[in-house]
Amino acid sequence: MDERTRIEIEAAAFRRLRKHLMEDRRDVQNIDLMNLAGFCRNCLSRWYQEAAAERGIALSKEEAREIYYGMPYDEWKARYQTDATPEQQAAFKVAFAENVGKEQG
Repeated sequence: MDERTRIEIEAAAFRRLRKHLMEDRRDVQNIDLMNLAGFCRNCLSRWYQEAAAERGIALSKEEAREIYYGMPYDEWKARYQTDATPEQQAAFKVAFAENVGKEQG
């Protein structure tokens, strides 16, 4: 497989993952994704922002989230996000420290 084809296939897989998380499974909460998988939709939007920055394209966190979510993040939260339980919040602290906190440290 040539490099261009590999990149196109990877991009198509990313677009399908985005569709799955943003359209097919809106019911799955970010906190559950983070707690189970160590990443969530916000991580994906941050990775998008970082990939743009590597190419000299500056995007704010809010801009990257709007691109990824397809709407302002506050609108997404109002439509689809539910309140986290105390158990979810406790698990999130651990998952964030293990998966995101180490990247920023």
